[in-house]
Amino acid sequence: MKLYESLCILRPVQVETENERVIEKMKEVLTQAGANIIKLDNSGKKKLAYDIQHERKGTYITVQFEGPPTVIFELERFQRMEDQVMKFMTVRLNPKDLVAVGEASGEDAEDGGIQ
Repeated sequence: MKLYESLCILRPVQVETENERVIEKMKEVLTQAGANIIKLDNSGKKKLAYDIQHERKGTYITVQFEGPPTVIFELERFQRMEDQVMKFMTVRLNPKDLVAVGEASGEDAEDGGIQ
């Protein structure tokens, strides 16, 4: 199984339950396609670098998962069809890089982020 990371930007909504619905559906699509979700991060609302579909802000969702390559097709198909998703991108991760990122963040946490 290969490691992947998917970032998607959702429309900013007044009611958070709408974004929660999209996140739950995304998790459901991944698990039904045979993926194992490693990490899901909801970074919240952030200002966009440029307007996307006349929106200035978006909710950033990052999902790290492992699974067969067919998972990507199912996930991106869902993201294209969902109205709440403004932009998305999925990349394949190198397992060595994933471990290096985890070690680096662990060191910063122990040192308090001060060098």
